[in-house]
Formats: sequence, C-alpha cells, structure tokens
Amino acid sequence: MTPSRRNFLKTGAAASVAASLPALAAPDPSTQRRGRIHQSVCRWCYKETPLDQLCQRAADLGLKGVDLLSVDDFDVPRRYGLICTMGQAGGGTIPDAMNRVENHAAIEAAFRKNIPIAAKAGVPNVITFAGTRRGMSDEEGARNTILGLNRVKQIAEDNGVTICLELLNSKVNHPDYMADHTAWGVRVMREVNSPRVKVLYDIYHMQIMEGDLIATIRANLDYIAHFHTGGVPGRHEIGAGQEIQYAAVMQAIADGGFKGYVAHEFIPTGDPFTSLRQAVELCDV
Repeated sequence: MTPSRRNFLKTGAAASVAASLPALAAPDPSTQRRGRIHQSVCRWCYKETPLDQLCQRAADLGLKGVDLLSVDDFDVPRRYGLICTMGQAGGGTIPDAMNRVENHAAIEAAFRKNIPIAAKAGVPNVITFAGTRRGMSDEEGARNTILGLNRVKQIAEDNGVTICLELLNSKVNHPDYMADHTAWGVRVMREVNSPRVKVLYDIYHMQIMEGDLIATIRANLDYIAHFHTGGVPGRHEIGAGQEIQYAAVMQAIADGGFKGYVAHEFIPTGDPFTSLRQAVELCDV
C-alpha cells in the first residue's frame, strides 16, 4: 500500500543521493511549456524516487519546482533550475494547527526560525493547516485561526513569503478537518487581510466537498495563492477515468491571471513519470 500523505509529512522526505545517480538524458525540446500555468510536483507522491532524480525529471518536463519539502531540502531544487514551491516550515499538522490557541506559540516560533530560511532559498510559500474540530464549532475555530494567522503574518510580510492554509476534504481523507469548504477559508483570509496569508486550494479535496470548481475559483482567486491537483475519486491520475475536467479548470485559472503555482499531488497507478508527463501536458493550457 502507498503510505498516506499524512504519514509521509510526519516522516519527512528521503535524503538526497545526487552523487550516486546516473546522468539523465538532456531535456526534450518538446517539453517547452506555454507558461500560463506554472506547474510543480508534490514530493510525497514520488517518495520512492530520490529527490535529486525527481528534480531532474521535473526540470526535463518543464516544471518550475517541487512541493512540500522540509527545511533541509529547500535548496535541492535549485541545483536543477527549480525552486521549492511550497515548504514545510513548522505550520502545524493536519489535526493540530491554527484552530487551537495552544498551538500558536509553537507555530510562531517555527515560522520565526524557518520563514527567513525559506526566503533565502527562494521558497515562495509555506504551508499551514486549520486542524480538526474535535467538538469545536466552525465559528470558534475561525476566530482562533484568525488570531493565529494575525500573530504570524508580519513574519511572512517581512520576508516576502506567503503562508498558505490548506483546504482539505473531511468526507474521505481527513475526517473532522475544519477548513473543508472554500467559504470558511476565504472568510478567514478576509479577516486576516494580508497579501502574505492566503488559501491553498486543493482541487481534489474541494471537488469532493463542494464541486462547482470553476465558479468558486473565479470568485475567490484573490484569496488563493496555490493549487494542488488530484483525480476524483482516488487521488490518482488527473486525465481520463476521473470526474474533473482539468483542462477547463486550468483555463479558468490562467484566464484569471493567476501567477502562483499548480502542484500535482496525485498518486500514480502506473509508470510515475509517464503519468506526470501526461498531467503536465493536460494542464499546459
């Protein structure tokens, strides 16, 4: 079985082994991209691939970076002309994060230490979460999350790094997760009112929870800093055989003038880099 993203985020990425890797083929000129969608790939979905090799493959496919790296790995993509597009910087965990005030001090301390490191490495975004409800009302959780984000937003603003609160589904993958609808996340962002605190809109998760993807994205694009992909159902490949029309979604994102990154976060069922190439081509609108 493929370990879940949650387990992978707990254990961290495998160490880089660049010195032991064989040389890979030169980039194929046919992989030059239109550039309207800046694409990336999530590390945990390719956990069996050494990070250096993943970066080389991503560069060969015309991607811009690698998502969800730990602090120790922030600089690795730069060896390949890429960046870490979303970093882990101590923003809590999926069950325990911003919706509880007792977590705020630890998150603030981690961000004070790690966001400057991210800025130095050219990492534009770092991730945080709402946390699970465990009996807490969404209203109380929103107030607490606003307090927590207000506490750390100046760190992000001073360093030019965006803190991204991820929207996840509570129906299939993350039961009881609080930030499970766009409206909740956007309400929090409006209250925090910082250009450096925004939503990470996971297309897979929001299709499960609410659908109406294109209209929702268009209405809220000012509050979204980053996207993740994944096929519904199953979080596998994003082409045929699943229900989201990714080309249309990407067209709406591009037409809206979005300048951030779209990171592929699907678990390949076949050859991983064939699947990744197909996803990149599908989203290159």
